[in-house]
Amino acid sequence: MMGYWGDFGGWGMGFGFLFMILFWVLVVLGIVALVRWLLQQSQAGGDRRTEERPRDKTPLELVQERYARGEIDRDEYEQKKLDLEK
Repeated sequence: MMGYWGDFGGWGMGFGFLFMILFWVLVVLGIVALVRWLLQQSQAGGDRRTEERPRDKTPLELVQERYARGEIDRDEYEQKKLDLEK
């Protein structure tokens, strides 16, 4: 009975070793996947506020910015402002 390995014909220890390695590889991959998912969730939660699309500027705001930068003078600003308020 010294060399009897059961029904595996001598492969029982080999398969057991392979299954043990496979088990630990799956455990490690599961942990890595969980950590990556958690990081993505935390980033998505933080990005929701920054992902909000900034509202488009109104034409009047654009004219005000141009006036503030000095691209147009006061008369042109007043004229455009009156045109836009109609």
